[in-house]
Amino acid sequence: MEAIDPEKLAAIGAFYEDAQFLSPGISTEIGITDNTDGKHAPKGFFGVKAPYYLSIYSEKKDRYMMNAGCIMEQISLYMLTLGIASCFLGNVSYRDAKQRGDKEFIIVLAFGKPDGPLTRRSVDARRLAVQDLCIFKEDPRRWTQDIIEVARLAPSAFNAQPWRFVVLANRIHFFSKKRDIDRMGRWDEFDFGCLFAHILVTADELWLDLDLIRLENISQKNFRSSQYVLSAIIKAE
Repeated sequence: MEAIDPEKLAAIGAFYEDAQFLSPGISTEIGITDNTDGKHAPKGFFGVKAPYYLSIYSEKKDRYMMNAGCIMEQISLYMLTLGIASCFLGNVSYRDAKQRGDKEFIIVLAFGKPDGPLTRRSVDARRLAVQDLCIFKEDPRRWTQDIIEVARLAPSAFNAQPWRFVVLANRIHFFSKKRDIDRMGRWDEFDFGCLFAHILVTADELWLDLDLIRLENISQKNFRSSQYVLSAIIKAE
């Protein structure tokens, strides 16, 4: 519950302004609530006590939850570089995060100085193995393998990992496991945003020219147990 330097809080706001959006046409905004006095914590079974809470608000347009997930996971990863721990809080009642104009409140990110280790080894993350997530149509290139690994480690609600990958040499097609309905659930869509944030950050780190696009020849097909989401096209020699 210790206070964070104002310069770091300002840096988080500045980072949001430069974050990569999946859908630049969707208007969003964030707000940071100071809870160092302990009087502004969200209510609910999934509440976490923290000195600060970052909320995101978004216009309700197509894939707006995915766009919000992509933004928020980039912020969470950036906080890590500042030595700040964070945790997503979904389905909580939060009096300090109400609708702003035409923008809907989406989710809260609790954050503060870590009480213990800030990171863990990737092997300690409870994630499905590559062979359980992927269907390989071709042998992937080295950078394609790197993208698969960071996508595999992305967080998801209840660690559901609702994604499956079809892999070619220089492209990955991402599918969502079908539920009882034909469209993706609210938090599944947010989770995919987190996954795509990992991919975009990694592509920048590896100096890869990567496009996240929806291919019409795949989107028009009907799949029995999965739903097509997007494809990562990697342009590299």
